[in-house]
Amino acid sequence: MATTVLRFTLLLILLSSALSDLCNPQDKKVLLQIKKDLNNPYLLASWDPNTDCCDWYTIECDLKTHRIISLTIFDSAPSNFSAQIPPSVGQLPYLETLEFHKLPKLTGPLQPAIAKLTNLKSLRISNTNLSGSVPSFLAQLTNLTFLDLSFNNLTGSIPASLSQLQNLISLRLDRNHLTGPIPSSFGLFKSNPDIILSHNNLTGTIPPSIGNLNFTHIDLSRNKLEGDASSIFGPNKTVQIVDLSRNQLSFDLSNVEFSTSLTSLDINHNKVYGNLPQGLTALNFQFLNVSYNRLCGQIPVGGTLQSFDIYEYFHNKCLCGSPLPKCT
Repeated sequence: MATTVLRFTLLLILLSSALSDLCNPQDKKVLLQIKKDLNNPYLLASWDPNTDCCDWYTIECDLKTHRIISLTIFDSAPSNFSAQIPPSVGQLPYLETLEFHKLPKLTGPLQPAIAKLTNLKSLRISNTNLSGSVPSFLAQLTNLTFLDLSFNNLTGSIPASLSQLQNLISLRLDRNHLTGPIPSSFGLFKSNPDIILSHNNLTGTIPPSIGNLNFTHIDLSRNKLEGDASSIFGPNKTVQIVDLSRNQLSFDLSNVEFSTSLTSLDINHNKVYGNLPQGLTALNFQFLNVSYNRLCGQIPVGGTLQSFDIYEYFHNKCLCGSPLPKCT
């Protein structure tokens, strides 16, 4: 009897030991290589080879396959973290989420090995010192729904091939040093992604093809864009937030039709001319700024237009009426 109990106890111990480490051995090996390539930073201290990697900090495993599906490395405090993105990240074939965030000493370019991650749905590399160009190989990640390369030191032009990401719902390339035009191919997106390209050095005109999209949020502010931006608007659009401020845009606002979904419009510091359309009174604006343009005529009375102060309207050619001084 005692022997049977002992055997049963040993079996439980063996089973417990076998079940305790659910992480795929190859994935675990790759993660330990990533840790080494990142110079063993303190924020990865939980990555202990003697423990189950599915329990490691910043790691998520699939509950059924136990393969690594998420790797999110970020640091909210000052750190000695200093490295480049390890090419070994491309050896995690089931990865759906990859994030490097708030790592000011993460340098170098985007690694081509990332193109191997064909299951990737979310790629966020932001608030780093990432340099080089936005690589065209990102177009190979056709399952991407979220692409965020904001707050880096990326240079060069935006590759037209990004429009091949037909599942994309959010594209953020803001706060870099990107140059050149917005690709006209962006009008080919079928998924109508939000497009955030602010705080770059983009030039040229806004492609009319952008008018084919029905996004919720577009921010092209603080660039050097010129010409007509009216294609962004339309009565049947679902856009809620539009920020075109601090460019060199020049178009007649008088006949632009706005969708009732629009709650935030910022076109300050441009060369927009004409009158403020009466249709603006039908919108429930939470934010509005048309200052520093060449607008004329009376501010329409109604809606939320009089709830904003003079600073949202001033420095126009001959705009008048509440909250500005009366028209004469």
